[in-house]
Amino acid sequence: MKKLFYFGLIGIALVEILKVYFIMPMPGSQEIESLGIAYFIYSYRWFFRIVFALMIAAGSLSAFGSKRKWIPAVVLLIVIAVSYFFNFPMMADSMFKQPERLTFKSRSENMLNDSTIVIGIEYQGEAKAYPIRFLVYHHQVQDEIGGKPMIITYCSVCRTGRVFEPMVNQQHETFRLVGMDHFNAMFEDSNTKSWWRQATGEAVAGPLKGNVLPEVESVQSTLGKWFELHPSALVMQLDESSKENYDLLGKYERGKSKGSLTRTDSLSWKNKSWVVGITIDEQSKAYDWNKLKEVRIINDEIGNKPIVLALSHDDQSFVAFERPSGKENTTIRNDTIFSGSNSFDFDGRSLSSSLPLKKIKAYQEFWHSWRTFHPGTLRYE
Repeated sequence: MKKLFYFGLIGIALVEILKVYFIMPMPGSQEIESLGIAYFIYSYRWFFRIVFALMIAAGSLSAFGSKRKWIPAVVLLIVIAVSYFFNFPMMADSMFKQPERLTFKSRSENMLNDSTIVIGIEYQGEAKAYPIRFLVYHHQVQDEIGGKPMIITYCSVCRTGRVFEPMVNQQHETFRLVGMDHFNAMFEDSNTKSWWRQATGEAVAGPLKGNVLPEVESVQSTLGKWFELHPSALVMQLDESSKENYDLLGKYERGKSKGSLTRTDSLSWKNKSWVVGITIDEQSKAYDWNKLKEVRIINDEIGNKPIVLALSHDDQSFVAFERPSGKENTTIRNDTIFSGSNSFDFDGRSLSSSLPLKKIKAYQEFWHSWRTFHPGTLRYE
């Protein structure tokens, strides 16, 4: 019976450790296909806890009836400490909390400098900007723009910013950060407990596996460029309760982070090199950030659709559009885009008499992330 006591303690310790190990960036955990077993352990954690607790109870009299009572007592205390550590401090939503209060200010009231990189969203005439230096800590911010609920997400380990409608089964849903898979953040919805991948908005485990959250069009740019294009925009301000956790100097957004998971490779096509990824008609393509900085504008085709990818003179803001003429290359000068006799601002709005350019979703991302979640991607050389 004494063995039951120790088997139960070992079992509980393993359950608490493994349910966190498989969904957090621990040695080896993100390189293996462990999502299925991670979700299984997490879903049945209370079943395992009860079974192992019964084993501990059944063997406790025998274990504590020995002369060396301190041995089972010490082991029990160790397991309690392990269980607490892996259920509270090590949980993703305990480490990365949501803002207690969302505050927005206009350009004249805002305290952030124009070089701050933001995720910008414009909907129904309302424009808002969310600084990456805040998003990398929160991972998600739930807000409303133009009357539409939105969840603004960011994964610092993948350098992925995505915006979704938090609608599941036509119901407004709330999410919590549950961990990561292949280094990309995962969120759990409060009703079905399905897990959703941040980079794609797809449910990758649980009852809704295969479903996809509706994506909202967004742009990554400097705050100065966003205000230039949207003068009446509002920008999210820091949340005082999270201030000590923010990258207030903006090291990460400028590629100066020294962390092993968040650093940037300055060379091209390395794991942590920056790329811009575009998907059209199920065909994906990656564009090297260094190349884009060199040429400023790239005219290309993806899935037989002519596109143009442009970089602002601030070296950070970028946009992608469908080219109005497949045969005619587009040029850029002083952040004005030219196509034949027509000209457009950096938001694609016509400065002449033509129709506006049609925007294409484009994302800055670490190369390891883009190729992982777009396995058939092409590379622009």
